[in-house]
Amino acid sequence: MSFMRDADERDICAYLKLWRGHFISAAEICRRAATRKRFDKDNRWAYPVLERLVEQKIVESDTMGHYRYIVRERKVETPRPLSPEIRAILERSGKQFDGVIEVPTDEET
Repeated sequence: MSFMRDADERDICAYLKLWRGHFISAAEICRRAATRKRFDKDNRWAYPVLERLVEQKIVESDTMGHYRYIVRERKVETPRPLSPEIRAILERSGKQFDGVIEVPTDEET
């Protein structure tokens, strides 16, 4: 994903994130993603920005000209190494720490 360069892109993405998973019309995005002053100045200001965001694969569109923010899957974290001393301290706290990797001590190697 490329870096968003301007405030218009940030405004549109922030607005679409509010409606995560739903397609929103370009006209509605023009009206609501920025200030009323921005809309009064140019009521189609978001159209070229939306096209850029689609090309960058940040936003997707449907056949009706509606747009939505693409939700990325988060990576599943891999277990982290944990020394036996730290594990003992954490276990005494009463919390569960599943999915950690045991690190052998110098005596075990």
